[in-house]
Amino acid sequence: MTSDELKDVVSCKTTRFYKKGDVIFDEGESLHGVYCVRSGVCKLTKLSANGKDHTVKLLGKGELLGQRSVISDERTNLSAIALNDIELCFVPKEQIMTPLHQNHNFSFDVLQQLAKDLRNAEDDLITMAQKSVKQRMAETLLYIQRVFGMDESGSLNVILSREDYASIVGTATESAIRILSQFKKEGLIGTSGKHITIKDLEGLRRVE
Repeated sequence: MTSDELKDVVSCKTTRFYKKGDVIFDEGESLHGVYCVRSGVCKLTKLSANGKDHTVKLLGKGELLGQRSVISDERTNLSAIALNDIELCFVPKEQIMTPLHQNHNFSFDVLQQLAKDLRNAEDDLITMAQKSVKQRMAETLLYIQRVFGMDESGSLNVILSREDYASIVGTATESAIRILSQFKKEGLIGTSGKHITIKDLEGLRRVE
């Protein structure tokens, strides 16, 4: 964006706060702007045919929510839910669409980002189809540590329930509990309640 366009965004953006478990927007909702995570973590979920929510992605600081729906002028195909207390910046739709029509450099940058998101979604589909549940669980743990880091105690910075882990890797909760217990017995991770500490990075990468 140009400096003037950025000034317009800054002047009209608002800050919104959500508590853990709050719904930021529901699947099928019409959005009137784009959200950017300032602090905290949220999850994007998709309601499956059996009535259960499947976690599609975790989003943290600096990441955007709702941009595809706003640009395509479609209702959302995912829900966004706060995983912990979260602070979001909200930018009205017109402050995104006007530069898209007038600023070719901005339009191209947005197009590149959407293409990147599509590639990541394709990679996720391939992972789900070609890798075992154990491998997907290991990759999820590694992803959370890489993207969201660790807290002062060395535990993963994002605290998820066993149901959340099951939803992310596409398995039953009982299976997720069993796999995490196996990882703990093998010395790959440590657990304390919902807190998980990665003990053996290379070991997780070698999970088959």
